[in-house]
Amino acid sequence: MSPIRERVLTAAIDLLATGGLRALTHARVDDRAELPRGSTSNYFRTRAALIEGVTDWMVEQERRPVRSAFAPRSAAELVDAMCVLLEVATEQNRDLTTARLVLFVEAGHNAVLREALSRGRATLGAGIVSALAEMGAHDPPAAAEAIAACFEGLILHRIARHDTTDPRPIFEAVVRGALA
Repeated sequence: MSPIRERVLTAAIDLLATGGLRALTHARVDDRAELPRGSTSNYFRTRAALIEGVTDWMVEQERRPVRSAFAPRSAAELVDAMCVLLEVATEQNRDLTTARLVLFVEAGHNAVLREALSRGRATLGAGIVSALAEMGAHDPPAAAEAIAACFEGLILHRIARHDTTDPRPIFEAVVRGALA
């Protein structure tokens, strides 16, 4: 990826995280990235293309930490990995996660965005299904959905409510149920 395209995407995520969807315009991205006017539109001709580009880039940024987190060999390793990943998502990558939540809300009435986010979730979630199967889950896809829903809920609470509740007991209960 070119350095300018990466600057555009980083600026777009920052704008989404700090100003919401209305803050995401080509001109504001150019300003935030400290690029000449029109630079963003050279990479993303329309706002829809910019949003889809941001969504795809988010998945790429999260793919490595998610894959490593969801390659556990035991329930205890899975819980540990989920705790670490939650911390990364809500602390180190807080802006990226906040921007993703902004896009989730928009996806409720934007089919193209909903499809892009669904592709990203499927890509990131595929590993957990196979890990759960290896650990003996009765219904790995349903177990993965339950774990993902719990994880996404905790992310939402941490970002929107600044909730610092210890996630370990929650993850332990969900993983125990998923493997029952």
